[in-house]
Amino acid sequence: MSQRQAVESEQTNLLKTTNVTGPLGIIAGRGSLPTFIADAAEADDLPVHIVGIEGEADPEIERFPHTWIKWGEVGKVFTALESNNCNDLVIIGGVSRPDLRNIRIDLGALKALPFLLSLRKGGDDHVLSRIVQFFEQKGYRVHGAGDVLPELLVPEGALSRRSPSAEDEVDMAIAFDVVRTLGTLDIGQAAVVSGGYVLAVEAAEGTDAMLERCAEIKRRGRSHGTGKGVLVKAPKPGQEERVDMPTIGPQTMVKAAEAGLSGIAVAAQHVLITEYNRTIEIANERKIFLYGAPWDESDT
Repeated sequence: MSQRQAVESEQTNLLKTTNVTGPLGIIAGRGSLPTFIADAAEADDLPVHIVGIEGEADPEIERFPHTWIKWGEVGKVFTALESNNCNDLVIIGGVSRPDLRNIRIDLGALKALPFLLSLRKGGDDHVLSRIVQFFEQKGYRVHGAGDVLPELLVPEGALSRRSPSAEDEVDMAIAFDVVRTLGTLDIGQAAVVSGGYVLAVEAAEGTDAMLERCAEIKRRGRSHGTGKGVLVKAPKPGQEERVDMPTIGPQTMVKAAEAGLSGIAVAAQHVLITEYNRTIEIANERKIFLYGAPWDESDT
């Protein structure tokens, strides 16, 4: 049994080691992480209640005690959490900015109007930090997904059979510097560097769309770089990692391979990985690397 498999087999003990005494509330956006955490909680006999955002959360959340909410139903969120005694909270999963036509304002939203109006100013980091503060001021303990389940964090070192080459390591160093610089402007969490040339940086479109852009650039022969290239993901300086930690998964590996990259390097212990086994399997199938680079928290 590998070290990773041993960690996964002991998953039922992990929640107890993070001071989550339960019940655990999960506010769920897109992706598989909300149900992954819920499965782990139930395996540890920890009660869980998922608050799913309509149009964002996967219908799979209905396997668990749950409440569906529309954007703007702030009061309904607190009613669901309070009625299920959820003082510990994880906010996880991607969300899109809501269409104003689909927002339903309830009494809770009206009471929180000054807070909601404050979210109109500043970038994503400001918004997410304010959301955490809002719940903490209401007495909730907000945990990061990686704090609740440490095995979700990418460990240090090569996770795939292939490791970065010397040329890849040069591209990685440049890309990490680019991401740090972008982060100070609250722009993105990822960059692609090929042969010392910055091929693409992540903006509002997200990592997958950026990789599709890289593939198109290469198809047109406009990459300029001499190497295949490396995708790097890392948190922004001062990022609120409890609700906005960079994430990779199977689709990231597929898109990186389709873009003709050598592999992916991420900030170890500061990036979440979904569907670990499948993600590594795809990396090996596509003959690209996945590497967790040492990350000094003082750099962020």
